[in-house]
Amino acid sequence: MKLIYIASPLAGDIAGNTKRALDYCHITAKQSVVPIAPHTIFTQFLDDCNPEQRRIGMKMGVALLKRCDELWVFGDVISTGMRSEITVAVKHGIPVRYFDTNGNEVER
Repeated sequence: MKLIYIASPLAGDIAGNTKRALDYCHITAKQSVVPIAPHTIFTQFLDDCNPEQRRIGMKMGVALLKRCDELWVFGDVISTGMRSEITVAVKHGIPVRYFDTNGNEVER
């Protein structure tokens, strides 16, 4: 099974955005792949509002991303953190796919 890194917004509405990220994982898992959404995991023990802890979380996320087969970007907004993840994926030749909030693939 492919490992799919899920990128979606977190900041602003952390609770709502985490719920949406979990929904994106559900959509992704239905396609017989393994979704990995670090922002739903790391925020259980790191505070995204603390700059140092956010930096650590982003660094750990990049380590996971480099081991994934693809990066799937969800939603209409590309946050700063997501932009960073996209840059890493492109640099490392990891395919990037884009989806709307309903899980429909879109062109970017």
